Amino acid sequence: MATDPPFHQAYKSLIEDTSNNIFGKKLVLVEECELPLIDLSRILHNDNVVDESEREECKEEIARASQQWGFFQVTNHGISKDLLEKMREEQVKVFKQPFDKKSKEDKFMNFPAGSYRWGTPTATCLNQLSWSEAFHIPMADISASAAAFTTLSSTLEQFATTVAGLARKLTAILAEKLGRESTFFQENCLPSTCYLRMNRYPPCPVPSAIHGLMPHTDSDFLTILHQDEVGGLQLVKDGKWIAVKPNPEALIVNIGDLFQAWSNDVYKSVEHRVVTNPSTERFSIAYFFCPSYDTVIQNSEPSNYRKFSFREFRLQVQEDVQKYGHKVGLPRFLISH
Repeated sequence: MATDPPFHQAYKSLIEDTSNNIFGKKLVLVEECELPLIDLSRILHNDNVVDESEREECKEEIARASQQWGFFQVTNHGISKDLLEKMREEQVKVFKQPFDKKSKEDKFMNFPAGSYRWGTPTATCLNQLSWSEAFHIPMADISASAAAFTTLSSTLEQFATTVAGLARKLTAILAEKLGRESTFFQENCLPSTCYLRMNRYPPCPVPSAIHGLMPHTDSDFLTILHQDEVGGLQLVKDGKWIAVKPNPEALIVNIGDLFQAWSNDVYKSVEHRVVTNPSTERFSIAYFFCPSYDTVIQNSEPSNYRKFSFREFRLQVQEDVQKYGHKVGLPRFLISH
């Protein structure tokens, strides 16, 4: 039975529309570079081991990368190589299930209905299409995986718990560097409001115009990603796309829209995308550090943004995607000075 989603069938008209292919000229080869690489052993180890100046230097590196890149990589992050490898194994097993089984709404593996997603239902042209499939799982639902997948459930839970601790640590440091109250994240970003997303990007033997994941910014405070050695992640730096060199030992951290607004544009939520590979599948897993929908985003005056709740932000994003085929995001909430 087929395991891949029926992309060719579902998006036949878009793929065969030659006028679409002009977009392919934009996906030229881009320069590969390494993101700022930060060794977290200086802040995660016992207080007696690390010199205070080293700890402070590490915090400065985190804040600087968040300002200048919006992205950075971390090593010695507290998630063992064994756990990352186990996570990859479990992901492969899940995605190799028959498509018909994955796409059924009757709680595949006891994940909530709608957890499995593929393609881009709203796409009206190729540059709005994402050639990927994913399980988008609220943290609260992870432990509810079916008995047949208890290894997946426990691996996901172990991964999520560890990464959540890292997210809290990083956001507290970034808040501290702004002179802001770091308990904000502990109070508003609870396990019940965060989620994991397991991604698979199947080989895409069609025009180079098609993205694995279309260009976007993240709508959360912070995203922590583990990608495999295949690569494909690209981001905008100094007005041009650059490819992120894979480092399976490291985790990738990026700033989301809410943090950019909360920091009054000190930290940058940067546009990024995933490009397709003609012959090799790619796996990644992302943890999204989100607040409750009622959480209000505001910063000290003079602010670049009006006060808004996460619920309001999400609803605006959904409305724009329906209307325009893409997210507008933070510009909607700017105050014109």
